[in-house]
Amino acid sequence: MIKPETIDKIFDAARIEEVVGDFVTLKRRGVNMLGLCPFHNEKTPSFTVSPAKGIFKCFGCGKGGNSVNFIMEHEHFSYPEALKYLAQKYSIEVDEEKPSPEQQEAMDEKESLFNLTAFAQKHFEDTLHNTEEGKAIGLTYFKERGFTTDIIKKFGLGYGLNTWDDFTSKALKHGYKKDLLEKSSLVRTKDQQTYDAFRGRVTFPIHNLSGRVLGFGARILTQDKKKPKYINTAESDIYHKSKVLYGLFFAKSAIVREDNCYLTEGYTDVISMHQAGIENVIASSGTSLTTDQIKLIRRYTQNITLLFDGDPAGIKAAFRGIDMILEEGMNVKIVLFPDGEDPDSYARNFRPAEVKAFITENAKDFISFKTHLLLEETQNDPIKKAGLIKEIALSISRIPEPITRSVYVQKSSDLLQIDENLLMVEVNKQRRVKSKEQAQHPTPQEEESWVAIQPPFEEGIAKKGISLRHQEHEIIRALLLYHSQVMIFDEKDEEGHDVRHEINVTDYLINEITNDELRFETELYQHVFDEIKNAREQEKMLDEQYFFTHHNPDVSKMAIDMLTSPYTLSNQWEDKHKIYVKKEEDNVKMNVIEILYAFKLKKLEKIIYEKREELKEKMETEIMLDKMEFIRNMETIKTILAKELSRIIIQ
Repeated sequence: MIKPETIDKIFDAARIEEVVGDFVTLKRRGVNMLGLCPFHNEKTPSFTVSPAKGIFKCFGCGKGGNSVNFIMEHEHFSYPEALKYLAQKYSIEVDEEKPSPEQQEAMDEKESLFNLTAFAQKHFEDTLHNTEEGKAIGLTYFKERGFTTDIIKKFGLGYGLNTWDDFTSKALKHGYKKDLLEKSSLVRTKDQQTYDAFRGRVTFPIHNLSGRVLGFGARILTQDKKKPKYINTAESDIYHKSKVLYGLFFAKSAIVREDNCYLTEGYTDVISMHQAGIENVIASSGTSLTTDQIKLIRRYTQNITLLFDGDPAGIKAAFRGIDMILEEGMNVKIVLFPDGEDPDSYARNFRPAEVKAFITENAKDFISFKTHLLLEETQNDPIKKAGLIKEIALSISRIPEPITRSVYVQKSSDLLQIDENLLMVEVNKQRRVKSKEQAQHPTPQEEESWVAIQPPFEEGIAKKGISLRHQEHEIIRALLLYHSQVMIFDEKDEEGHDVRHEINVTDYLINEITNDELRFETELYQHVFDEIKNAREQEKMLDEQYFFTHHNPDVSKMAIDMLTSPYTLSNQWEDKHKIYVKKEEDNVKMNVIEILYAFKLKKLEKIIYEKREELKEKMETEIMLDKMEFIRNMETIKTILAKELSRIIIQ
């Protein structure tokens, strides 16, 4: 359990623009900041961050919250996990007891896997630096590749002893169960014998966006041809290879800063480039690029530069993946290293300034690069050239922006020496084919990007009774929005003199609801009302900011959803046109009374409805008459209240 005072420190330290900025590219828009929502697929930014209020809100999918809510939603963390993440980010110490083996077993499997991979990473790292075999074999290998001690420690590189079960035995002693070890694929079982999966290999930890270890890549250091050079952690509840990019945790800030992402093929490419001072670099870990990985990059930049060695076969194999990048509306460039060089070797053989200069000078846009590369292979063969034209048209057709498509059609037609209109016809043909395919097989991402429209609240009343959720929502919203604003009532005293009475919105609503002994049906709303009421009894006033940073994530999310809007009234109505449009806050008294009366009226409707339902049951005549009399009295009060509400609305 984290102490409340520590939680307060975390909330005070966390700056929403910094927390969100680690995952999303934000651009200033007035007092707020805007970016592409990380929670749904969008191409027009609707994700807003308010540094002044310390909140975020997406007006596309509806997600909103404070810094803790964001980390919980984005990283799928529990509340304590999100707090610990922010505590680590802002160097706030959180004292916690180490879980016992029994507590460890009781934790859910996902968290247990995270704990196990963290334990494994520390074990392999310790083995690399503090055992004779680790230093002689693993550390020597890394040093021979030119890696410094600092870069080795930064990436958490390690080594697994070339023994049968060094890691397995230590993990079991620390309370980790055998079935969990097997699920993590850190150990394997053959002929009822359990053994370490990464024995005799150097290890490369693979991190998620918050720095937690998801799994490992591991390289063998012997010349055994029967064993694969690299092996990876198998898919698990926490590691999905198609959704992870190696090095992104270390690169994301640099990608945002440089507004460009360098994509390489291997772990050592990333590490060598980082050591050379080029940090906006990641790797696909030798797998074909997936849509999920591309979307991950697009959160941080629209620009991606692929770094290839001189192997034409490898480049051609990547064409399909590059078309997928174009399809996401990203700008793609290619850098081809000289024969015999790759990003790893080039970064080791040249000074950092020379590496940066080479990449900058040799980066070519993908369409031009692909056209030049394939043209060399046609050797003026008309059939091959026709195939080339279709290939280029296919890539251009994937670009969603029509102006960019048109520019590339013009440029490519010059390179191919064909009529521009002819190439455009082929591009449009390819787009029609793609559209037809998408219509027949809509992707899950497209389906998820739509915001579900909820049915009217009153729908189903006959089956479920009358709901007060909307009216309760408006009461709580008024308490959060208006809280200390003053309402003025002109009344008569006992002697008939005019008396002016002032009361703030919070006290007015608390008095009205408490005096009538009304309660909220929605548990969360009742909880918030009680908290506000208790604060007033201590002469404290809770404002919207208190609830934006509330320790209960459900409360903070509720407050942000209630009080944020994508629309603001333009000052030009008054400044230019001399037209004053009334704002919500101009009619506080009238709004609050209307909300209160609507709440009371709905409460009466529910009471009457329930009493009428009771009359359908068998009962003694006297009891039935009492209920009917009660209903008549309630109907009278309801009529009076309805008339008063109508009068307020008309005013």
